Amino acid sequence: MILVINCGSSTLKYQLYTTDLKIVAAKGLVSRIGEEGSRLEYTAHGSKHVRVLPVPDHHTAFTAMIDILLDPEAGVIDDISEVTAVGHRAVHGADTFVKSSVINDEVIAKLEECVPLAPLHNPPNLVGIVEARKLLPDVPQVVVFDTAFHQTMPEYAHVYALPYELYSEHRIRRYGFHGTSCRFVNQRAADMLGRPVDELKMVICHLGNGVTIDAIENGRSIDTSIGFATFSGVMMGTRSGDVDPGLIFYLNKQLGMSLGDIEAMLYKRSGLLGVSGISNDMREVEERAEGGCERCELALEMFAYMTRKYIGSYAAALGGLDALVFTAGIGENSPSMRARICEKLDFLGIAIDGDANEAPGEDGRISTRDSRTAAMVVPTDEEKMIAIDTLRLTEKARAEAA
Repeated sequence: MILVINCGSSTLKYQLYTTDLKIVAAKGLVSRIGEEGSRLEYTAHGSKHVRVLPVPDHHTAFTAMIDILLDPEAGVIDDISEVTAVGHRAVHGADTFVKSSVINDEVIAKLEECVPLAPLHNPPNLVGIVEARKLLPDVPQVVVFDTAFHQTMPEYAHVYALPYELYSEHRIRRYGFHGTSCRFVNQRAADMLGRPVDELKMVICHLGNGVTIDAIENGRSIDTSIGFATFSGVMMGTRSGDVDPGLIFYLNKQLGMSLGDIEAMLYKRSGLLGVSGISNDMREVEERAEGGCERCELALEMFAYMTRKYIGSYAAALGGLDALVFTAGIGENSPSMRARICEKLDFLGIAIDGDANEAPGEDGRISTRDSRTAAMVVPTDEEKMIAIDTLRLTEKARAEAA
């Protein structure tokens, strides 16, 4: 079986796949690690289990995960040796990692070098790798990077118009995120269209609490909305999206806000939450807008408008468009937002079928059959993508060692 791990600063998410990747045998979450009220959630055999237990550190969280997988009643394996490979998510691989990698000491050292680029995300990712290697020392492990898929961007797309030395000496450039999701959806959309992925021009809208718009040409990412940090591009749940950098100086000099205050505002108090004044949850904002809340309506219009602008600019960058794909929490579950975004996109050959948009079929299409450009909903599955890479790389390693 293949164990997929996504380790955060206070959480441990996991899924256990059968080796053929057809079945998720178990999945769960250990939350509030190192805090009061820590708990383990676990789903297997069609039943969900919740256990409140002290989890002072990540080592305890990993032990709790292994224990529940081996539990005589709730578990799905009889012996830990049934776990044949482990796949890990890492947020930032910089330009060092352009593809997933089998973990060894050298890979860990290089991943540690990337910590300054993602100080909130990479350290817990590394903790997850270290703990998994302690508990499963003889099991091959793989790390999959959110940034890797975007490393195919041409230089003119990923270099900022700043003094070039900041790029050449300090690695300041556009990196992009949600690449694991975009890579999975890219291939899945091509399969659903029945066309080779290396013949398509596609824009993927990964719309969730975090948002990425990705331009993909012939299966390769050529531009993406999030850049060096994780708040540029389209407004998000609590993040601002694109703002004039001059605003930061104004807030500092004229309003007396510290850089820390500005950073917290842009990351945690902006986006849907900041504009609506109600919530960072699209469902609640939509509900309140229907009830007459003008600021919620404004937040929805801004979200749709910013997304639509990126779609149009990326269609120009691609020189045409074969498919527009919606995915992630908002993209998959909000027909009204999809409809808002697709307004005025008829010039790209997109005409939305109202009934299909409300309930997409197996082919995912929400556009009319005579639309020149297909608009689609394609559910993402980042964990499945990690499992696929883990199986592929560990099998390759075994074959080379034989």
